[in-house]
Amino acid sequence: MEIKIKKVSEEAKLPEYAHASDAGMDLFSIEEKVIGAGGTSLIRTGIIVELPENTEAQIRPRSGLALKNSITVLNSPGTIDQGYRGEICIILINHGRSDFKVEKYMKIAQMVIKPVLKVSIKEVKEIAASDRNDNGFGSTGIK
Repeated sequence: MEIKIKKVSEEAKLPEYAHASDAGMDLFSIEEKVIGAGGTSLIRTGIIVELPENTEAQIRPRSGLALKNSITVLNSPGTIDQGYRGEICIILINHGRSDFKVEKYMKIAQMVIKPVLKVSIKEVKEIAASDRNDNGFGSTGIK
C-alpha cells in the first residue's frame, strides 16, 4: 500500500520504518521544545499525509521514550482521518519529574496505517445478552 506525504517544512524528515518487520513508522520532530514535568506540548512533524480510502493513521507512543523518560502521546492512539490534510502534530505529555527536551529530528512517535470499517447505525429496543453482559472495570479480577 502506498501513502503520499508532502513536506510543509524544508526541515521535515519523512517517516521511516527502523526495521523491515516494524508495524509503525517513526515520526520526527522538526523543532526543539522543552516539556516541563507534568506538562504537555504540541510538536510539529512538518508533514501532511494523503491516505487511501478506508484507512487511518494511528499515532502511537514510542516505548523507549515512555520507559526511559516518561514521555507518551497524550491522546493515544491519535487518529489521522483519511480526509485530513493538515500537518501532523503530536501531543506529547511528560509524566516524569524533570523537564524533557525534544530535539530537532528526534523520533517522537510512531505512525501505523490501519484499515477502517464503515458501519451503518441501526437503533433497536433490545440488545442480545452475552456471557459478559455489562461486567467491566476489573470484573475479571487481577489474578
